[in-house]
Amino acid sequence: MRRRLLPFDIWLCLALAFLVSMGTGKVAGILAEKNYAAQVEAHKPVDGEIGGAAGEEVFQAQSVQDLLSHDTFTVISPGIEYRNRGAGYYGGKYFQALTLPSGELVAAWINEESVQMLGGDDYYTTDKRLPLGRVVYEDLTSSETFLDQIQHSEPLSRTDFYVDMVGATAVLNEEQATETPVLMVQLATIVVVMPLLHMLGSKLGIFPAYFVRKKNKKSDWD
Repeated sequence: MRRRLLPFDIWLCLALAFLVSMGTGKVAGILAEKNYAAQVEAHKPVDGEIGGAAGEEVFQAQSVQDLLSHDTFTVISPGIEYRNRGAGYYGGKYFQALTLPSGELVAAWINEESVQMLGGDDYYTTDKRLPLGRVVYEDLTSSETFLDQIQHSEPLSRTDFYVDMVGATAVLNEEQATETPVLMVQLATIVVVMPLLHMLGSKLGIFPAYFVRKKNKKSDWD
């Protein structure tokens, strides 16, 4: 079986384009980090707003009925119970299977930054007051993959809503916000720069020309 290798001039242009992409990627990374920092600042949790820290005066929901009968609420979770019952992605959001004091299980989108430890310093066993939340009605059964993920241990008690404990505090995670733009810029640089370098080299006679414009033949009447 014959192997076909790329010609040396193509490899050289790819290598040079990659070097250029390292520079554009560096610039893109600096800009992405500044943009991410600005987003984090703009989306800081605010106490008293959805996704912010819940005060002692906030209603503590015990059951699904409590969730549905209050505009806003919080939930007290023993230790890290709210993180141990299953999780999954739905609509780009990461949901936890939250166990309510009643034993009922609901999907919850939780801002970890606003979770408060109550009366102790052991992260795993100390009770947690979750952020200020609200109910958002949504048909979670529309994503079978999501249900398989979050219900791997036991089924949710309700699949027609989820608990939003993030609100306007949502931002992309740092890896997505900073690394993805860099990769995209580097790929775009290589795609653009590589053929330009080869075209320049062809015009200077350094590389062979792969695309030669054909001249129209003169007709017998010329």
